[in-house]
Amino acid sequence: MMDKLETGMRGRAAVWLPGAAVAGLGWNLFGLWQFAGSLRQTGESLMAAGMTAEQAEIYLALPGWMTAVFAVGVIGGAVGSVLLLLRRAVAVPVFALSLGGYVALFAGDLAYGVFAGIPEQLVIITTVVLIAVALFALSLFARKRAMLR
Repeated sequence: MMDKLETGMRGRAAVWLPGAAVAGLGWNLFGLWQFAGSLRQTGESLMAAGMTAEQAEIYLALPGWMTAVFAVGVIGGAVGSVLLLLRRAVAVPVFALSLGGYVALFAGDLAYGVFAGIPEQLVIITTVVLIAVALFALSLFARKRAMLR
């Protein structure tokens, strides 16, 4: 009986696992676009996008390590999604690294007053972290069910 269940889980992976991987890749490609844009931002461009001068100042004063952990999160998420699409077990540690990057970004935003000065950032980064958790959990589930090699 267990053999049929395990076989069925692997068979269904042909439907939902690639779909989840493609969705994760799409999400992370959007994140890469956001990351690339963040590298070119100025006070003027941030204010033109709707931030106040004070919010732009907070954002531009963030230390470089926060840019680095953003890069780890988003690049790790994109690479992990491709690896999941290819059904590679190495997706699990890559998603773990991505999640770690995003958790560090959340901690930095909290420590440097971003949430206090830019309240909507709390919703944005919380959503990002939850999606990173979901992708990591999905990769763990797929590995446990022998859907990854």
